[in-house]
Formats: sequence, C-alpha cells, structure tokens
Amino acid sequence: MPGKRNLFSVSNVLESLNEAVHKTKEAANKERGALTRKLGEMGIEVPLIDVEIQFIGASGLPKMDVVGSADPYFVAKVDDRISFVSHVVRNSLAPVWNEIWRIKNVPSTADLLVEVHDKDEGSATDDFIGKFNIGLSAGAKEVAIQGPVLALRKSRGTFWLKINSKPSTMRQKEEFQYLFDGPVRFTRHFSPTVGLFTSSAITSDPSSSSNNNNNAADNGDTPGRPSLHRSRRDARLYSTWKFAIKAVPLFFRDVHQNWNTKYPAAQKIFGAGPTSLAVRSGIQAGHRMLYARLAGNGYGTIDNRTEGGVEEPVSLRAILNAGSGSGPEGINTNSTTGGGDQERIKPAVYTYIISSADDTLRFSETGAAFFVDFASKHALHSNCAQHVRYSGEFHPRPVGGWANFNEGIADEDVQWELVVDNNSGTYAPDKMMLPTVQECLEYNFGCGLKERNGKGERGFRVVVYDREDERLTESREACREYAVKVRGVSQDELEPHVQDGEVTLNQTASPTLKEEFGRPTNPLATPQS
Repeated sequence: MPGKRNLFSVSNVLESLNEAVHKTKEAANKERGALTRKLGEMGIEVPLIDVEIQFIGASGLPKMDVVGSADPYFVAKVDDRISFVSHVVRNSLAPVWNEIWRIKNVPSTADLLVEVHDKDEGSATDDFIGKFNIGLSAGAKEVAIQGPVLALRKSRGTFWLKINSKPSTMRQKEEFQYLFDGPVRFTRHFSPTVGLFTSSAITSDPSSSSNNNNNAADNGDTPGRPSLHRSRRDARLYSTWKFAIKAVPLFFRDVHQNWNTKYPAAQKIFGAGPTSLAVRSGIQAGHRMLYARLAGNGYGTIDNRTEGGVEEPVSLRAILNAGSGSGPEGINTNSTTGGGDQERIKPAVYTYIISSADDTLRFSETGAAFFVDFASKHALHSNCAQHVRYSGEFHPRPVGGWANFNEGIADEDVQWELVVDNNSGTYAPDKMMLPTVQECLEYNFGCGLKERNGKGERGFRVVVYDREDERLTESREACREYAVKVRGVSQDELEPHVQDGEVTLNQTASPTLKEEFGRPTNPLATPQS
C-alpha cells in the first residue's frame, strides 16, 4: 500500500540482516573483552604488559565523497577501557598518521578495536568506512579493514600498525590498569564560526613575528586597518587547546570537583528547571562548535622521552604555542614539536579544566571572544560536566616576575614558571588538591629534570597559588600590565569582548535563548568562570 513500508522488501531484509550480523559480532568482541575478568574470577592471574602502538597508516580506502575522496581518521579502543582518536587527514585514500599510543598495565589478553571513519564537516555524523579487531601480540601488522557485512565492497582497504610490548613493572600495576602513558598529544581547535564573529579576525603572514617593541605604535601598521600583530592575537582569542596528558588517575585517583551549589551562575546552569536545561543546551552546543574534530585543526605531540627512554624537560613555549605556527589560519597543521618557533611567550591568563570524562587538559585565553554571554567559562570547556578533575586559571611568568623582565631578554635565556590556581566559581576546587595538580603537570612536562633538554631548550617550573592568595593577584596583574604596556595588547582583550557588529558564539549556538539566561544572577557581579 502507498505510504507504508514493505517489511519484506529485499533492501529492508538485507538491512535487518546486516544489523543482526553486526550486533552478533559486537557481542562476540565484548565477550572476548570480558575474558580477563572471567579469568580473574577463577583465580587465574593474567599477566599485565606495557604496550606501545604505532598507527602507521592505511591504503586502498574507498572513495566516500561525491567530490574528492575521503577525509579519514580512526578511533582505537583497548577492551573498551581506554580510547585514542587520530587527527583527520585531508582528501586521501592512503592516509599516513604515524601516531604513537603508549598504555601501561594492560592485560595480555586484551583486544584492540580500530574503527576508520570519513570526516564529513557540516554533517551531524561521519561516514563509517570499516573496522578491525586484533590482539596485542608484538610485531608489525597488516590488517584488512572490514566494512559492513553486506556492503557491495566488504574489504575497505588495509591498515598498517606496529605493536611493542614488555612486562609491566609498575608497583601499583593492578590498581592502575589501562593507564595512558603518552606521548602528550594536543589539538588546537580554531572556531569554525570565526567568520560570523568578524571578517577581519585573521591575517596569515608566515614572515610575521610577535611585536618586540616597547611601544606598540611603532609596529608599522596601517591606520584604519587591522594590526597584523593584533590579527595574530585575535587568532588565539578564537582558539581552544586540548592536551591528552599522562597518568591522571595515578595522581587524582577517585577525587573529582563537583559543581559549586552555592554559586548563582552554576545554579542557573546545573539546576533542574527548564531554564537551566536551555542554558545547558546552549553551552553544550557552543562546546561542540569549539572542540569540533576538523581537518584544519592544529595537532601534534609533545614528547619528553628520547629514543633511549630518557625523559627531558619540555619548554613552556612549546606548550603555549602548540599548533599555532604560521600555517593556514595561523595554525600549523603539521606540527610535531609545538610550532610557533618565532612566537614569544605571551603574557596572558588562561582558563583551564582537567576533564573527568577523558582526563584531558583543556584551555583557552581568558579573554577569548567566544566567552561573551556565557555564564561560565569552565562549564563551556567541560561541556557542562557535573564534575571535573580540577579547574582554574594559569599564566606564564619569567622567574622574578614580569615586572623584572624586558623585551631585550630572549625567552630562551630565562627560566620560566607556570603559575596555576583554582580560580573557578563554577567548581570551586579544593585548594588542598593544588599540590596534586602541580605534581601532575610536572610529571607530564618534565619539570624538575635537568634545566635544558637535548635541543638546548629550557624547561619550566610549576607554581601553585590558592585563588585568595595575594601573591596570585600580584603575579596575575603584573602579567596583564606587561601585556598592555609593553606588548601593545588592548585592555579589551584581557576579558571576553566583541566589536560592534560581531555575532557571539552564544548567539550562534543558541539563537533562541534569551540574553538573560546567559548572565549571572547579580548584574553587577563579574562572573567567575
């Protein structure tokens, strides 16, 4: 009959059969993943291993797009306990990723599941290319990528990887299984809606460098046109960073910071009523836009482990300038060392969270333009999570402070510090956990090791202050004062702001929300994020 679905049509029967076969395979994979638990219940000890997986690349992928070929990336999981997401390779049927994933204390019976997808920017979902499932035995692997069972082309190409393993030696290996061990990976996300904010936010000039003059008016910019240096700064004001950092459960264990029930802005976000639901929906939509997985994202690794296994310090500039080289839109999409060699360490304050969901460090400049109209900066970074590992702000400074620094001193000639605090009204982190945050960051970035690494770059120290500590206020204001008086940063850039005619992220993500939903309860109060 017209308008009714024929349940017995060939296409519907094949679709149902295909779905049933996939469910059967997934159930089998889950059963294999439960082998370790079953052996444990039987009193049989399963050896634990430390593994290093090198995802080399793939070939023979099917053409997925009508125009072009495919923009592939992959998602890898070990026993559905820990996951890894690669960067997106543009327009390629033979992508080369060459990414490393190290995991400690993995059961030797564990399985590795890899799914390959085609990134469809502008679409709610990405195309599924295929997947494979293998064990973690050591050696080079050439694996066939399997597409949907009843697809016209079942084989979807070949994936190459290499696995190294050795027995786990960690004293607490049973307690901390599936522990991420690096390398530290980062992505720099440049807002996909920047064109809606302003038509002149970005000017790309590979030959440009940061302003090294004490007088910002001497930088030669044409009156009436956007400053080149201002444009480069604006690029950072529309960027977010995400770092996959090592061994977070080892430091924080089961401690998380819940949202602050006494903070009015947090009450508006996490409340139970329809207004709170609308606010959360707007913030989550903004989060998805800011952290979208796109082919144009900056990416790379910051690995302080040499080929001989020796750990070295990481330079602070490599972290703060990660993925911000002079490539397209100011982003170095091929960065493996942090990029931005010509950029100086910027005197700026950053808003950060350490996520409970995936143990990533996420941050952006506190003055980022996309924070305008949002009640909480930290909620925007956390995707409105009920709790986080930790949150606050941080800023860089030379040892001795910005007040004793001048532009004639090269960054590499100075010892640097990262000043980290717990200034977050949304989560009100416990100040007693600040030493834990310090230890975690020091572990990830080689702080406390020898002063310079093999490249001659200086490492840095981590200093922590409670949000009510007067030393924090003094250090933060000195950083901002140097930015304004010496680097020519405008006062507006220190806090979220928009220019006349610009459209905010909140308006773009939540065009139907009333303005008051995104404001703090007290209109005279300055929102703490």
